[in-house]
Amino acid sequence: MKTIPILALALVLLQDQPGEKPAPKTGGWVTTHNGFVEIAKKGGFDVLFTGDSITDGWRRNPQKKIFDATFGSLKPANFGISGDRTQHVLWRLQNGEFEGLTLPKVVVLMIGTNNIGQKDNPEPPASAIAGIQAIVKEIRKKSDHAKILLLGVFPRGEKADDPFRAMIKEINAAAAKLDDEGKSVKFLDIGGKFLQPDGTISKEIMPDFLHLTEKGYQIWADAIKDTLVEMLK
Repeated sequence: MKTIPILALALVLLQDQPGEKPAPKTGGWVTTHNGFVEIAKKGGFDVLFTGDSITDGWRRNPQKKIFDATFGSLKPANFGISGDRTQHVLWRLQNGEFEGLTLPKVVVLMIGTNNIGQKDNPEPPASAIAGIQAIVKEIRKKSDHAKILLLGVFPRGEKADDPFRAMIKEINAAAAKLDDEGKSVKFLDIGGKFLQPDGTISKEIMPDFLHLTEKGYQIWADAIKDTLVEMLK
């Protein structure tokens, strides 16, 4: 196996990554974003879920029923958009989705799988890492009281040796370092709860080995509720 000299590797890591450069999309994405901006302006929610299609999926039944039953009393809002990478969430936060009269007390963030997983123009784990870091920094800049429940990127790929697993492990290891003992950022990796004992993913949990079923969403809800309630105190 060809190795990369340490100096060359360091230079790669120091390069600007696409994941940390805020970028918008077009079409229906803009309409959805504008809708979120209007919700943000009104405020009135204590918990903000933001991310990609996996978070977006909370809006559709039957998982919406799980969302409402588990988090409804916590005054949540869901700003997930399908297909988003870190750069898209970062742009949205900088352009109105975090500008309400009252800001959320906790932001539940899970993002990064689309940076490495898109068939067109996939990015290296370093790009997702830089993007997550930039998003956390942006939230902290906009609010000195909002806490962040930073979730590890969920596993993808059926087998334990799927190449995505190693990349996700790298992303999550870096994201975990943003945890400041829960003072402002709490990192929580619940990925293992979606796996079988041999490390495989069942279609009962993720039919396409990426997106969750109703059972998968219930696992997610059960895994974070207590932590979320504690962070809201």
